[in-house]
Amino acid sequence: MFENVRLDMHGKVALVTGGGYGMGRATAQRFALCGAAVVVADIDEVTGPQTVEMIRRAGGTADFVQVDVGDEGGVRDLVDHTVGAFGGLDFAHNNAGIVMPPTRFEEYPTEHWEQVLHTNLTGVFYCMKYEIPQMVERGGGVIVNVASESTYKGNVAGPGYTASKYGVVGLTTVAALQNADNGIRVNTVAPGNVNTSIIERARQSPGGEQLVDWAGQAQPIRRLSEPEEIAEIVVWLCSDSAVLINGAKIAADTGWHIS
Repeated sequence: MFENVRLDMHGKVALVTGGGYGMGRATAQRFALCGAAVVVADIDEVTGPQTVEMIRRAGGTADFVQVDVGDEGGVRDLVDHTVGAFGGLDFAHNNAGIVMPPTRFEEYPTEHWEQVLHTNLTGVFYCMKYEIPQMVERGGGVIVNVASESTYKGNVAGPGYTASKYGVVGLTTVAALQNADNGIRVNTVAPGNVNTSIIERARQSPGGEQLVDWAGQAQPIRRLSEPEEIAEIVVWLCSDSAVLINGAKIAADTGWHIS
């Protein structure tokens, strides 16, 4: 889709969590297309290596690390591996996350709350905790976290998911302000409804076709966003073209948040 628009990231190193599918996979591929070496991190030991193989077949450089971002030690080892394999860390896309079926507040299972917050929010905290020192050593870097359109509309995706994504926005602002003088920028991208495996699983559920149709029609462009479209925003935010953008939440929902 964007092969003819290339940013020069040769000599740079990117880390993408949740890189085994969807937006993470597309972003890892986009970084590689621009010349960066990419570490693909995912809890899935099948889809993660598949992303790496796609990148290598296209002539890029990539490596896979299996990790649960909710495991602090695993995240520390992931960042250490990245630096050891490629010499440093310049860009990080903290994309890994989970979503549970939306449920009314009073019926929302406590275990869902704990699981979603641990992965989506604590996982991002762990990632930045270990990414930032390596970027300081490198003399700067860029982090792009993943929020959600639910941080504008509140009740779209249930209590756990929505709270976790609001939390990611908060973590981003703190990290951005604390590290601007270290040459590190930290932003969030807030996607709308994206055509990922989550949508495909929804399609297979009872009433799924109607739900997927609604998901596309809800956005002003009347279709789902594509992972590659989100990846383009993420990689651009990491480029020198976005040097003045720090602590921002970028709505990537075609205007749904103001509709």
